[in-house]
Amino acid sequence: MGNKNTPIPSLYEWAGGMPVFIELFDKFYDKVLNDDTLEPVFRHMSLRHRLHVAHFVAEVLGGPKTYSENEGSHFKMIQKHLERHLTEAHRKRWIELLLETADELSLPDDPEFRSAFVAYLEWGTRIAVINSNAGDISEDPNVPMPEWGWGVPGGPFLG
Repeated sequence: MGNKNTPIPSLYEWAGGMPVFIELFDKFYDKVLNDDTLEPVFRHMSLRHRLHVAHFVAEVLGGPKTYSENEGSHFKMIQKHLERHLTEAHRKRWIELLLETADELSLPDDPEFRSAFVAYLEWGTRIAVINSNAGDISEDPNVPMPEWGWGVPGGPFLG
């Protein structure tokens, strides 16, 4: 790992901050709406959906609490997925298009960031599929927002 005196940035900071997340999800959802697998699922999403998802993912990865303080809670986000009947094909295509967009926008591609980012996407989308096939939630309405860090790699190589 790098210099012990250098603080390790959050995944949010390492990715480039909120403008990166807003652009990522804006361009990503353009692709979603032109995709045969995902368009039927997202056809009726609100105009604010892209921004809500950008704020949610940014917060989970260590960014400001814009989503939880102004737009909802983790519990409310789970509720939005109930009875959407997402499939493994939807999940895989969602991740594939998001990672393709991340590469096009030159999000960091170092192994540590990519490992942590993909791990969060895998975890989150698998939970979304589970919740989308449920009729109700057994979780506490006050369940906190997830907080995703560097995981096993422990952070980026800072030279």
